[in-house]
Amino acid sequence: MSVAFQPSLFDGPETGLGPLSGLQRTVLSHGAWVDVQPGWIAGADELFARLVAQIPWRAEARQMYERIVDVPRLVHTYGIGDELPDPVLARARDELTEHYADELGEPFVTAGCCYYRDGRDSVAWHGDNLGRGRSQDTMVAIVSLGSPRKLLLRPRGGSTEITHTVGHGDLLVMGGSCQRTWEHAVPKTSRPVGPRVSVQFRPRNVF
Repeated sequence: MSVAFQPSLFDGPETGLGPLSGLQRTVLSHGAWVDVQPGWIAGADELFARLVAQIPWRAEARQMYERIVDVPRLVHTYGIGDELPDPVLARARDELTEHYADELGEPFVTAGCCYYRDGRDSVAWHGDNLGRGRSQDTMVAIVSLGSPRKLLLRPRGGSTEITHTVGHGDLLVMGGSCQRTWEHAVPKTSRPVGPRVSVQFRPRNVF
């Protein structure tokens, strides 16, 4: 069920980035960790509206067992060297690259974008481990814009979940072994929720 997008009462009109000094790290098991900074992007609701209008969203379908099913969200990916749809995203990518240079050792170079239109849109439990994340420590930095949604994490093969509710310019970074030893998901919800856009910055060959 969907509701109209409701801007944050605390968000200002000017879009910009705050300092990354407010990141708070949670150390997980097996060498994984998560950094979170609420409200990293100021004026995030204006950026959300621009991205909804400017990104060439597309619907995808995937084979599940013996049938083709629609992916429950709209997507678009900006690959290596592609111009991002808004200069704020380019600055965010560059500042994240600089901040994590010592730990990551390489730049963030791609930006995967997902548009969750309402509570029926979701992403199932998974790790970004189809590339180097299957065997190497890496990072995925997620900027959440629009209405808050729950992002869940759990150890791979486990049942205990950690919940982060992200939206309105929040930043969440998964690092260390997180993509191969933990899973994350954005579950469906029957609650009335507004739309959300997530932008996932990744290094080369991480998806």
